Amino acid sequence: MFDLPLETRPATQTTGLPPSFLTILADQDLPFALTTACHAPAALMYGQAHPKVLERFATLAEAMQGAIVHAEDIIPEDAPRILAILDREGRLVLAGATYEGGVAWCHPVSDAAEARAVVSEASQTRAQAMRAAEWHEHGLARRLRHHADVLDARLVDPLWRVFASRALQIAA
Repeated sequence: MFDLPLETRPATQTTGLPPSFLTILADQDLPFALTTACHAPAALMYGQAHPKVLERFATLAEAMQGAIVHAEDIIPEDAPRILAILDREGRLVLAGATYEGGVAWCHPVSDAAEARAVVSEASQTRAQAMRAAEWHEHGLARRLRHHADVLDARLVDPLWRVFASRALQIAA
C-alpha cells in the first residue's frame, strides 16, 4: 500500500539468525536486481523459465556497475548473454549484452510506436533464426537469436524509459 519506513529493531534481535543469513535476507529489500536468462531446457519447455537473480543493488548506478563486474568474469568462449536490471515488481529497467568483458547497454525505446517496430523486427529475426536452424546453419541461427534478444532488451518498461535513457547519457 504505502512504502513508509517503519522503526524496527536490529534484525539479529528479531530473527535470531546468524549475520550471514541476515545479509541474504536484507538483499531482498534492495530495489534493483541484476538478472540473466534461465536456459534450463525443462523450464523453457514448460514456460517456467524465470530470470536468474545474480545480485541485488540499492541504486541503478550500482546495478550497472555490478553488471560490468559480472561481465568481466564471463569467459569469452561462452555464448553472449543478456544481463537485465529489474525493479522490485519485475519490470525491465535496463538491459545490455555482454561483450569482451564489458556490457553494451541497449538504448530503451522512446515510445509505443518504436516498441511495436522493435517487437516486429525481433519476431522476424527469430523466424529467420528458425529457418537457419532448419538449414543446419546453427552458428547463424544462434547469432540471429542473440540479435532478437538484444532487440527485446530495448523494451524497457514505460515507467523507466526516460530514467534509463538519462542514466545511459550520464554513464557515457
